[in-house]
Amino acid sequence: MSTVKRVDPRRPYRLSPSGLRRIVLGEKAENGQPIGAFARTNEKSRPLRTQEPAKRWHMAIAHSNRGRLDDHARDAIAAAAILATPGTGVVAVILGEVHEDLAALGADKVIVLPDLDAAKFQPHREEAVISALLNAYQPVHVFMPDNMSGDGDLGRRLIAKHESPHAATNVVELTPRHAAIRWSGGSALADAPLPRFVLLAPGGVDTELPFVGAGEEVPPPQVPDVREVFRDLGLEQTGTSELALEEADIIVAAGNGVRNVETIGALAAVLGAAVGASRVAVDEGKFPRNKQIGASGKTVSATTYFAIGISGAVQHLQGIKSCRHVIAINRDPGAAIVKRADLTVIGDAEELMQALMTRISQARNQAEVSGAEG
Repeated sequence: MSTVKRVDPRRPYRLSPSGLRRIVLGEKAENGQPIGAFARTNEKSRPLRTQEPAKRWHMAIAHSNRGRLDDHARDAIAAAAILATPGTGVVAVILGEVHEDLAALGADKVIVLPDLDAAKFQPHREEAVISALLNAYQPVHVFMPDNMSGDGDLGRRLIAKHESPHAATNVVELTPRHAAIRWSGGSALADAPLPRFVLLAPGGVDTELPFVGAGEEVPPPQVPDVREVFRDLGLEQTGTSELALEEADIIVAAGNGVRNVETIGALAAVLGAAVGASRVAVDEGKFPRNKQIGASGKTVSATTYFAIGISGAVQHLQGIKSCRHVIAINRDPGAAIVKRADLTVIGDAEELMQALMTRISQARNQAEVSGAEG
């Protein structure tokens, strides 16, 4: 029997801002002391979730994006780990390359399928290789993000192929015994026993776990040579100026501290980013209203968010709460945005933007020269 303690997923829950119950592991009290015996204190000190050999499996399946997993994909892996018993292993299957340590998300085995990147539309090959893995591991539960970037479609096709009556989509709440979805226009929740296939809505799982998985990399199975009945014409490139802020992966946002609007546009073009703005910058007429980010504007979830000359009002911070990395350029080291930012550069916005564009250009030129010589 395992001597490693793990959190009981039926522990008292807390409510999310939307009023849903969330399993929260490693949460700390306001005085800095951990709540319970399993709170996360140090990345390296987290124990293995279980040391028992796996008698059964949970499986999490998700596409990667340029070698990284988004928060929605992380939710799926963490959910599989949180709901696993000591004798249950967690298999993470990643479609596309991945350059992250998935053990931190609770994965015991990691299977990477780089040939099945989301940039290529090959649904029959995806379905064939995942079906082979399902037959090999016979997972008790399968967790996937319910999104529009390939996972939701793949999940529904797997449900149909395996003729599983035990499935739920757009799941907003989980316990070891049930899954719940929104009902009656979102005003109520409908729940049912935890099904085999679970397609998760975003934000329903806390990925800060007090344990880690074994993280063993398993050689991927051979992708079958399945003949597709259509021809993939590739992805149609969309200009960053036409991209909705809600869909942008990189955003360069300007505030009252930006004097030259043209420089913001030039930096965004160099980075391949969309342009956003604070309410103050919009009210001054520097940017159109559809570029406003914040409580009274748009809520964004970019991987990288440049906050340039933005003080960081509460309303603006609310609009960027889902951004993974925030980089701030500001003259004021005491600005509220500094506390939110992962990296802050103190200085004049115009000078720093010009320096950044110069440095990016130099780096790209050096890469081109090295490539030509090699």
